[in-house]
Amino acid sequence: MPRAVRLDAAIIKKTYCRLALQAAGHPCNREGSMVKLTPKSRKRPHVAPDLATLSGRKRARRELVWGDHGFLRAAFSNLHECGPGMWRANQPSPRQVAAHARERGIRTIINLRGASTKGYYLLEKEACEAARIELVDFQVFSRDTPTKEAIFGARDLFARIEYPALMHCKSGADRAGLMAVLYKLLHEKVPFEVAREQLSFKYLHIKHGKTGMLDAFFDTYARFNEGRAPGDWKPFLDWVAQDYDRLAVKEDFLESFGTKVQIDKIIGRE
Repeated sequence: MPRAVRLDAAIIKKTYCRLALQAAGHPCNREGSMVKLTPKSRKRPHVAPDLATLSGRKRARRELVWGDHGFLRAAFSNLHECGPGMWRANQPSPRQVAAHARERGIRTIINLRGASTKGYYLLEKEACEAARIELVDFQVFSRDTPTKEAIFGARDLFARIEYPALMHCKSGADRAGLMAVLYKLLHEKVPFEVAREQLSFKYLHIKHGKTGMLDAFFDTYARFNEGRAPGDWKPFLDWVAQDYDRLAVKEDFLESFGTKVQIDKIIGRE
């Protein structure tokens, strides 16, 4: 049979199947394939490993080392001192928590990832209790513009915790960078240009992915003050309270982001 005739026969068959399915009341797409009516099954909620059992402790360790890529952080903690009494790093292991307490006198650890049932969090919490370190869960996001509540909450957090302190996310690059800038601005009250350096490639922050939304946030504040002398800039918190439009900043970033090289996809970031 000639190829053209075979193609025509296939098209006729597919069209017939689609019409037949529609006549029978079954939803289908243009190709004649059935359309699923039930949504994809959701992942089962994660069940926390029981650290009181040997098997549970082993599972927690696997979740830290392999599931959370802890093996990559074993020899590199992305540790930096933001200022007197404040450090930033990536997700610490229990051994690293003990080292922070012993070598730096850390009294508070700020977990920027939020509480979790995963092994990395349970082991960190246990290690903090053993070292008499207060673990504070203060969740922020690397691929979204910060809320006003989070910004003012960070100010209050920095004012009440016991120092020396350390704050961390997973990689110590983006969420830790956001909070380090806020720490320098709101607690140390350094010039904006100095604080802004905490969100840079020096700490492995990449602004050419969706994490660039954090850069867009601070850049919006800088543009608001263009043409003003440094001493005449509107105070940061006043701008946040009165002028900052979180959704508008996010929308503008996403609109321009679609035309750029998407680093997140290239390097496979989560």
